[in-house]
Amino acid sequence: MSTSTLTPPKADTVTAAPASLRGSVRVLLRVHRRSLWAAGALLGLGVGIAAALLLWLAADASKELCPDGDVTACGDDIYTTTHARNAAETVFSVGGSTLLLLACLIGAFVAGPLIARELESGTFRMAWTQSVSPARWLAARLAVPAALSVAGVSVLSLLQRWGWTEVKDGRYTFGLEWYNDSVFPGIGPVAVGYTLFGVAIGALFAVLIRRLLLSMAATTLVLGVVMTGFTQRRWMLWPADRMLGDDYPGDGSWVTESGMLTASGEKLFWEDCQSSYEDPGPVDCLTAQGGVSDFTDYHPIGHFWQLQLVETGILLALAALAVFAAFRVLRRLHG
Repeated sequence: MSTSTLTPPKADTVTAAPASLRGSVRVLLRVHRRSLWAAGALLGLGVGIAAALLLWLAADASKELCPDGDVTACGDDIYTTTHARNAAETVFSVGGSTLLLLACLIGAFVAGPLIARELESGTFRMAWTQSVSPARWLAARLAVPAALSVAGVSVLSLLQRWGWTEVKDGRYTFGLEWYNDSVFPGIGPVAVGYTLFGVAIGALFAVLIRRLLLSMAATTLVLGVVMTGFTQRRWMLWPADRMLGDDYPGDGSWVTESGMLTASGEKLFWEDCQSSYEDPGPVDCLTAQGGVSDFTDYHPIGHFWQLQLVETGILLALAALAVFAAFRVLRRLHG
């Protein structure tokens, strides 16, 4: 036997297997396969409902040629929409709120069943003793829900925008303005931003609290606060246009503030006076306070993408900070 066959290879010729999340991801998908099937079923249900409504709306489009739709006989001068349009308006007018609720559910799932339950029960030690570092363990629990939820939410958001576009182009639509709180988050990338922020903040609270129910509650609370804050201050994310005088912005504009300006440029608002705008009372009221010119601050429909992208960018930045903090906390607690 040749001695060369027993000579161990040189140290610099040994190639270590590159670190991969494949094994951790595979285990994670297997453990939570029932939840994944349930999520897939809900996604299919949402797609089916949206598609069915749009098909129904298209099928009944000919009835809307009659002023009163399919409710009374043709010839009346009262316009009443079809049942298909009523149903579609009802669903697509709350699509944005539905996607925000979905982001909360995803964040709570990441915080609780996905991470905190393993930390609370101690089952994470099994993975960490099988050549899976804590960082890789957490990375897998961030990558899987982030990838799957972004894919699903993107599909639902595209369907929401498509349905919203089809419905709002109808005659006499209500509650479908692009700036409505229940519409805006569902017709652009903001829904994806909230989803990723939910995943990130859920992971952070899971490694901080390490208790299933408390982690889920904290995640839901923070998401609710952030969503409420953006809803109330969304109009401030981009500079509004201003119109002077008693003219009114065009259709589709989002009026944010209106009133009168003083000689020094100070704003006086109509709502600060008790009377209605049609009553000359508010004019006299604001004039007595120094108002000299009417003003209206508003966002035209052209500001839609600026507002969407700014809000999404802030959410992604917050998500990145939360992920960084989660890894730092995990490293400090477990090395």
